[in-house]
Amino acid sequence: MRERPGPRAAGICGLFLVGLVVAGVIGAPAAQAHDVLRSTDPADGSTVAVAPNHVTLTFDEPALAMGTEIEVRSPDGTVVSDGPPRLVDSTVTENLTGELPAGAYSVTYRVTSADGHPIVGELSFTATGATTIGGSPASSPSPVSSPSPVSSPSPVSSPSPAASGSGTGSSGPVVVLVVIAAVATSWLLWRRRRPRDVPADE
Repeated sequence: MRERPGPRAAGICGLFLVGLVVAGVIGAPAAQAHDVLRSTDPADGSTVAVAPNHVTLTFDEPALAMGTEIEVRSPDGTVVSDGPPRLVDSTVTENLTGELPAGAYSVTYRVTSADGHPIVGELSFTATGATTIGGSPASSPSPVSSPSPVSSPSPVSSPSPAASGSGTGSSGPVVVLVVIAAVATSWLLWRRRRPRDVPADE
């Protein structure tokens, strides 16, 4: 015959079953603590006149900033979301910027729930008109400065008569002195070489 389990084994089994029940009771609230998306602005599938300057997700509980991201793409696929999302109470808001053309916009989000679990989803809306957000006005071109008048060259001063004849006038006396000196030197040499007169016999 098969032996029946003793009181000790039955007690261990009972404690194990109690532990499973307690774990289920404690784990149930944790599984139900995920934030639930209540609404979006713009609403999913809605049509608006122009793309708004921000997209807002509203949850039933405040979300965590760590790991929370929202990406908005324009009809041509350009990312138009600007910077990290802002979390205020139970809302998560993402700004839009740049050229926002008409057409269908897609919004993908990953929001960290209060219990640390991520909530991932997507939505879309359509804009019937185009707009621009955050674009700085085009700066007007600076006036082109008119060129300064070219200064006419100063007239070349004509040399004064005295200056123009200074070369000839200054060399004239020198030539005269050289000629005189040459003549005097020749005369002296001629005198020295000339034989003295022999006195006549008495």
